[in-house]
Amino acid sequence: MLPITNEYARNTSPPSFGGSRRHRRSSHSIPIILRRLFRFPQMDFEFALWQMAYLLIAPRRVYRNIYYHKQTKNQWARDDPAFLVLLASLLCVSAVAWGLAYGLGMVGILRAMLFMVLVDFLLVGSLAATFTWFVSNRFLIMDTMAHAVEQKVEWAYAFDVHCNSFFPVFLITYVLQFFFMPVLKHDNWISLFFGNTIYFCAAVWYIYGTFLGFNALPFLAHTELFLYPILIGTILYVASLFGFNVSQNILTLYFGTT
Repeated sequence: MLPITNEYARNTSPPSFGGSRRHRRSSHSIPIILRRLFRFPQMDFEFALWQMAYLLIAPRRVYRNIYYHKQTKNQWARDDPAFLVLLASLLCVSAVAWGLAYGLGMVGILRAMLFMVLVDFLLVGSLAATFTWFVSNRFLIMDTMAHAVEQKVEWAYAFDVHCNSFFPVFLITYVLQFFFMPVLKHDNWISLFFGNTIYFCAAVWYIYGTFLGFNALPFLAHTELFLYPILIGTILYVASLFGFNVSQNILTLYFGTT
């Protein structure tokens, strides 16, 4: 009986399994939320709208759903980009409205869209998510028993918290401010007070939403740390009432004139 050589195995097996493993690694290296970004039929827009509604009336209920998501998907962060797509779409609609109100033209409206989505939402949100992600993992992780599985805050979850907190900010500063723009244009103390209060409420809501997001994680302690910026914001708000119109300065920065 002739001996069986390994020539066939060397020539066939490694490419098959190696290629499969490389494909799986490359697939898993891309977050699922990005792989599904343009697969609109797979997005649950109804659930995203439900989340947006409850972020206004009962935000804690939104974060109670993350336990179910963790148990079923083994991650804290959402894997459905429907919320991001809806929020980005709303920002684009807002840019069109502001652009028409200020007569920016097509190029100006497109520039406003890109700035609101890429800078206001994504860039600033990525910086905020990176900061809260670092602080949470560096200072707020609770000491666990030796046999317990070590838990870490996912960067994607920190960005989810930003998205959830940004939605009320969008409604206050992009929508509510738009409808009260004729009032905010006046150079008097009432306009200053109303405009500054709009931004103060938006900042407080964002900070509180951030606290709720990280307070919902059972392995974090002392998450009230995220509420401390409210004190700084309150001091700055009171100081601004003595003559610094936040609304007019921001509108001037965006559109060149109030």
